[in-house]
Amino acid sequence: MKKSDDIAQRFLGQPYDTLDEHSQRVARHIAGRKHIAKNTALAFDEKTSFGQRAADKVAKFGGSWTFIILFAVVLVVWVGINSFLLASLGKEAFDPYPYILLNLFLSMLAAIQAPIMLMSQNRQAEKDRYNAEHDYEVNLKAELEIMLLHEKIDLLREGQWCDLLKIQKQQLELLSHLAGQHGASVA
Repeated sequence: MKKSDDIAQRFLGQPYDTLDEHSQRVARHIAGRKHIAKNTALAFDEKTSFGQRAADKVAKFGGSWTFIILFAVVLVVWVGINSFLLASLGKEAFDPYPYILLNLFLSMLAAIQAPIMLMSQNRQAEKDRYNAEHDYEVNLKAELEIMLLHEKIDLLREGQWCDLLKIQKQQLELLSHLAGQHGASVA
């Protein structure tokens, strides 16, 4: 945990214990040199119940052109059959105009379908929050890794400058020695 404390203090400017859960997780992953990216769709879908999956399928079908077309066909057939029975055969239609039974069925469908679609939307919003939290962690880790790379490059550059200064000092000493030898040979 010492390395996580050091990373938190150096790069986030706070002690490890004061960081939020996501930042602590990122600090642990950097300290352990572990990856943090994952397939959030699979991770989130593992926790879904049968009811949640059913709500998603109902919402997917209820919001499709297939549903709209089928629904329109059913309405036209319902009205057509009732109108045909009433007008041409002179028989009593099972749901005469103003189609009260049809209105009852439509109301029941809407009463059942609306909460199911809301459940699906709530689950999608929860999934979006989960993805946003994961994106935050991945972005924070990437930012901290970049800071670590900058630090390493700065250390390398500093070491190279020291080496260059040593080499230059040796070259100056050699030049002084050669100049001293050249001056003694001329005199």
